[in-house]
Amino acid sequence: MKIISQNRKAFHDYLIEDSIEAGIVLVGTEVKSLREGRVNLKDSYVVIKNDEAFLLNCHISPYSHGNILNHDPLRTRKLLLHKNQLVRLKSKMLQKGYALIPLKIYFKGPYAKVEVGLAKGKRQYEKRQKIKEEEVRRDIDRAVKERGKN
Repeated sequence: MKIISQNRKAFHDYLIEDSIEAGIVLVGTEVKSLREGRVNLKDSYVVIKNDEAFLLNCHISPYSHGNILNHDPLRTRKLLLHKNQLVRLKSKMLQKGYALIPLKIYFKGPYAKVEVGLAKGKRQYEKRQKIKEEEVRRDIDRAVKERGKN
């Protein structure tokens, strides 16, 4: 499994409760561009319309050696999910405050996959609290390391 891109901001802004692997429908130049690692998941999200899932605002740059038949970088891409997965995600999305966020894009064998997370937005004070906890953890690790040197 080769990870192409991760959405690190999603873990900062959202509380990820569940994640599902989905296939993604791509055209030829998009696959080549993904293999070059030219993708940005920062502001992308997933919507479910007519019992189908779509990835929106995912920026896959045009292929560097492409021609006039290159793809549109921000086009809507269909995600491949089983019917029962779609029903489960749709029922959870109807609850207030939930969103579907792409967490990472990777290759699994010859296929491009997207890990989609069911996320609930964090409040500002929750984000600050998490940053403080990480700083305390780093300070403790430093102290333990210094003590081990003596």
